[in-house]
Amino acid sequence: MLAALPLLVFVVGVYHLIVLFGIAGLGGIASVVLSLPLVSGATLELTMGDLLVLAGLVLLYIEIFKATRTSTASIVDHLLSMALFVVCLVEVIVLPGFGTATFVILTLMTAIDVVAGFTVTISGARRDIGLEDGIRR
Repeated sequence: MLAALPLLVFVVGVYHLIVLFGIAGLGGIASVVLSLPLVSGATLELTMGDLLVLAGLVLLYIEIFKATRTSTASIVDHLLSMALFVVCLVEVIVLPGFGTATFVILTLMTAIDVVAGFTVTISGARRDIGLEDGIRR
């Protein structure tokens, strides 16, 4: 059953912890976590929000691969992904701590997870039963 859990729930959960409990220092989601000097003399500063978006991209990539499964767990995964998207969308609209660019991007990732999951699953099912060129004989 754990395989049916959308992976993006972990990134969204970390965001919740940061916003609700003030983790990551005084700056919260905008606190600089990593600062790297570059050869050009510039400094690359990654905030907690940047790292969450990067982690979300990696997990979204894995979620799209998970959508290719043909089991009952994939149906539960799609339903939970849809629920996660709806919860994130409501939080962006209603809660002040979640109205940031970082959380809007995470919400968009959950929407892409839902759409891509259904698209990949439907494409795979259509190929399996042969609806493209009529019924196979």
